[in-house]
Amino acid sequence: MKIAILGAGSWGTALGQVLIENGSKVLLWHLEPSFVDEINRTYEHPFLPDVSLSKESHFTSSLDEIVDYGEILVSAIPSQVVRRVLSQFPNGWSKPVISVSKGIENQTGLRMSEVIYETLSLSYEKIVVLSGPSHAEEVARKHPTAIVAASNSKKLSQKTQELFSNDYFRVYTSDDAAGVEYGGSAKNIIALAAGICHGLGFGDNTMAALSTRGLEEIIRLGVAMGARRSTFSGLSGMGDLVVTAFSPHSRNRQVGIRIGNGEKLDDIISSMDMVAEGVETTRSIYHLSRKNNIEMPICEQIYRVLFENISPRQAILELMGRGLVDEHSI
Repeated sequence: MKIAILGAGSWGTALGQVLIENGSKVLLWHLEPSFVDEINRTYEHPFLPDVSLSKESHFTSSLDEIVDYGEILVSAIPSQVVRRVLSQFPNGWSKPVISVSKGIENQTGLRMSEVIYETLSLSYEKIVVLSGPSHAEEVARKHPTAIVAASNSKKLSQKTQELFSNDYFRVYTSDDAAGVEYGGSAKNIIALAAGICHGLGFGDNTMAALSTRGLEEIIRLGVAMGARRSTFSGLSGMGDLVVTAFSPHSRNRQVGIRIGNGEKLDDIISSMDMVAEGVETTRSIYHLSRKNNIEMPICEQIYRVLFENISPRQAILELMGRGLVDEHSI
């Protein structure tokens, strides 16, 4: 099968290697022609050091070429530019889309599958979400990994499962796309918080409390927005939270560490080559939770640290000083 991948960052490229190994033909798109020329020449990716890409990897900076090429489109670009890039497709797109971007659109509060639905006028039966605990660096090195494909269409989720699964990359299926997307998006905020706590010098007690209460906030958000609670005990909920909050590969955790160490957000972002989705997702989910009266105190404090300039220590004090309640209440 010929598969077009929109986004040749580390994640899109790692998934491309899985697909090529499984027998698919793959074309990857990147915005910068100079990046495309270099990677087509060297078969080396700057964000996947010490990984030799398959000689069957092909990259382009032409959206026309991507649209003409694929039987399936994998959307692997940062969440805040998905609408803008898909809107530039010269003749639209009517074939299935696999969304692997993790985020909530700022202006609308929409999940990525909803943005794809709106922008391409594509039926939800043709959209599948692929998400879970999966650092690109480890997938590219063939570390055993398990994720989940979620869609309204059982046939499409199973097709995605078959396309990607092999002896180091295992895909489960689900029909709860909303839960998978909320889990994959909101966990990045908790990863920022985990990094901040690490940067402040806090230990295991703090991390355990943060991850447990953070998962509860993710569940609260997802259930209020129509997802199933059980989804968040799975790979795209607890699994993705664990890998993102505790791994040195996590860009969101690294941003949080630097904030905890006293650096300013603007300076951190300007120094990064890759996108930390949690920063803009914090903005999206803060406003979504306020609009829908969903109590998310950790996410609220991370929003205040990032965008209202309160100190991380003050945010921790406010969280610890909240009114005393039963564990399973707000």
